[in-house]
Amino acid sequence: MRTGNEPRTARSALRARFWLSVWGLVWALFGTVAFALAGRNGWAIACGVLLLIVTIDLAVVLRHIRQGPHYQPGPGIPPYQPPDRRP
Repeated sequence: MRTGNEPRTARSALRARFWLSVWGLVWALFGTVAFALAGRNGWAIACGVLLLIVTIDLAVVLRHIRQGPHYQPGPGIPPYQPPDRRP
C-alpha cells in the first residue's frame, strides 16, 4: 500500500545488504590479489577501488544495524503512519 511518504519512511533490508557487501568484499579482495599476481596493475587498482567502496558500504550497513530498530525495524513494528494534514 502506497501512502505517499515512502521516501521519508523507506526501510532497507540491511541484513541482505550486509551479506551482499560481504560477498562483494570477498570477490573484490580476490580480484585485487589475483590481478596483482598476474601483473595486471590496472585491473588490480580497479578491484582495489571497488574493495574500498564495498568496505565503506559495509561499515555504513553495520553502523545502521547497530543503531537498532529505529533504522532497521523488525516485522513486529508496523509501518509509519502518514501525516494527517495534506497540503
